[in-house]
Amino acid sequence: MIGFEFSKIVSDDGKSKFEQLLDIFMQLLPYTNGDAYETLEWMNQLDKQFKLTDESYGMGDFIQDLKDNGYLKENEISGDYSLTAKSEQNIRQRSLEEIFSKFKKSKQGDHNTKKSGGGDEINSDTRSYQFGDKLEQIDFTESIRHAQINHGIHNFSLHEDDLQIHETNFKAQTSTVLMIDISHSMILYGEDRITPAKKVAMALSELITTKYPKDTLDIVVFGNDAWTVEIKDLPYLQVGPYHTNTVAGLELAMDILRRRKNANKKIFMITDGKPTCLKIGGRYYKNSFGLDRKITNKCINLAAQCKKLKIDITTFMIASDPYLQAFVNEFTEMNNGKAYFATLDNLGSFIFKDFESGKRKTVY
Repeated sequence: MIGFEFSKIVSDDGKSKFEQLLDIFMQLLPYTNGDAYETLEWMNQLDKQFKLTDESYGMGDFIQDLKDNGYLKENEISGDYSLTAKSEQNIRQRSLEEIFSKFKKSKQGDHNTKKSGGGDEINSDTRSYQFGDKLEQIDFTESIRHAQINHGIHNFSLHEDDLQIHETNFKAQTSTVLMIDISHSMILYGEDRITPAKKVAMALSELITTKYPKDTLDIVVFGNDAWTVEIKDLPYLQVGPYHTNTVAGLELAMDILRRRKNANKKIFMITDGKPTCLKIGGRYYKNSFGLDRKITNKCINLAAQCKKLKIDITTFMIASDPYLQAFVNEFTEMNNGKAYFATLDNLGSFIFKDFESGKRKTVY
């Protein structure tokens, strides 16, 4: 019997050695909080173990190519490496591609409306022509079919009453605030929860800035306090020794959305723990044991205020504790919002489906 002997595996993806190493470099950066020097140290360790490079192309060549291609800059005095704007955008693009690949495979969280209205995205429904409809909205196939029914095949003529128009969905402009919990529990028990949250934020920011440039996205992080971060700062986001001041995050998000002119306003909140902190005057009120009603009642009151302001809150709870789920359900019911008890794997898919469904609104 004739067999085959394999001596090596040859990649057929057409990527150069630099492009292959760049893929690894970009995947590692979110885990090192954007620390280029630490990422290169990791890659050197991986190179020793898995022989990523060879005599024809070494790790030194890769570092030089990173600098030559505008991904890395070196401080000539200290010798430290830092990322460029090109690298930061590349990370966002890769996060978007990664999450969209999961988004397309999953049907979970799909809430697209079947209603139609005046807008700019064509759907499969048709209706009779009305004065003011655009020429490009005419469904010629349906219009000809109606003309044949109305006037007969042998005496064919096309009148205004025969014209059929494609229905369209209105693509709503949205102002979104993405709240990210950066309390210590986001890395507790050896589980990295902050990196998936950062990837979602980077992917969502890339989607909005490229596909929906009229939308707005603000990123709010919350620990003991809450503050905004720029999109370019997302790769460097780190968890701190903080409690979870959900109230501060919600108050800041509401303040931002009050100033936005878009009618469609949303808050996406990613958290893995219970609210444990509240700032009263100049001091912090903290309780990490169980659910403190002094803190949770304030959260629920803010959910009700958001409802009055027509701000939808979607909570993504990365936790499975029944008592935490009960609190999230109460919080969600008060806002008439949504809640997902998501795992780290499907977090991005849930958020993207919920965001995209909110882009389609009926216009009366």
